[in-house]
Amino acid sequence: MVHGTVVAVCGHESDGGRALPGLLGPDVSCVRGGRELFRRVRASRGRGEPVCVVPMTLGRDPELVADAARTLLALSPEERAGTVLAEPFGTADHLIGWLRTAAVRVPGDRALLITAPSGDPFVDADLFRIARLVRQYGRHRTVEVALTGGDPDPAEGVRRCRALGAERVVLLPASWVTPPVPDGEHCEPGGPLLSAPAVTGVLGTRVRDAWERHDRLGDDGLTRGLTAADAHGHAHSHGPGGHDHAHGGHGHGHGHAHGHAHGPGDHGHSHKHDHNPNHSHGPDHKHDHSHGPDHKHEHDHSHGHGHGHNPHEHPPGAHHPEPDDPGRGPHARPPHHAPHSQPREPAAPAHPPRHDDVDTHRAPAPDALPSSRSLR
Repeated sequence: MVHGTVVAVCGHESDGGRALPGLLGPDVSCVRGGRELFRRVRASRGRGEPVCVVPMTLGRDPELVADAARTLLALSPEERAGTVLAEPFGTADHLIGWLRTAAVRVPGDRALLITAPSGDPFVDADLFRIARLVRQYGRHRTVEVALTGGDPDPAEGVRRCRALGAERVVLLPASWVTPPVPDGEHCEPGGPLLSAPAVTGVLGTRVRDAWERHDRLGDDGLTRGLTAADAHGHAHSHGPGGHDHAHGGHGHGHGHAHGHAHGPGDHGHSHKHDHNPNHSHGPDHKHDHSHGPDHKHEHDHSHGHGHGHNPHEHPPGAHHPEPDDPGRGPHARPPHHAPHSQPREPAAPAHPPRHDDVDTHRAPAPDALPSSRSLR
């Protein structure tokens, strides 16, 4: 295992590293991300020192990991050869475990107010999930959340706990920052979350594991770090204008052409959609429906499938092989028919349609879905 410089890169959970000096040893450099990280690593590599970078997140800042990986990619190949990116100091699961351990030290008649500096809306929302899991497996009846610099702030969090009947509130930090006590009469501090020896032990494990992966597998951690924030943020959705890109091995090509003619009492749309999804429609799938008087939509959907459905193209006068039962099925034809140039009425089915006569290649109409079905 290679020993060298350890660089702790810090984000909003540690107030840019200002909350860490008392917890890290003198042999650990504490920097912010971006240029500060780049300059510190480059200086160490210029002296020939191997460098291990540890993102000091407790599980609420995945973007810190991805940003550190992008920064290290800007180094020259020679500088990167002696640089590794460790796993983050902690994950959300680690944070839940550390908070549960801290909660054990708090008397059961106290309310817990889990506090952390405010981040983006997604990491703030995740703190509520973490607090719920701490309460689920703990002995405290009231567990609330407060965001330093956000909403609700610690003072509001204490008021909420008091409104729920708690006489005393303990502020339990879910970050490196120990929050100030807003109301000394009714609340008390419950931090820090981790002691200095515990931080030293976890940090040493992250560094040791990073160099072992590098020595055994040649893994510098950058590829893994680049994807750390991929699941963070908005759930993926297709906007009204459509898009044309690939999703993890499958592609969508969505093109939309809209023609609008708006007149008094008349609203016409012509929509053409080209899709390549994993659902199926008939070879020539059209909708012509109306919404109220003189309101029409005409949709022409062309879908590419891997199961070999192609539109039927027949020259005038061409004949088709007869199906086994001409009275059934979505493509049924009468026993004898004229060329397509001569319109005719379709043959009546031999018996009333059953459920198994439904065209399985055509998507159900929206109003045919069961009323109990809902989007989740």
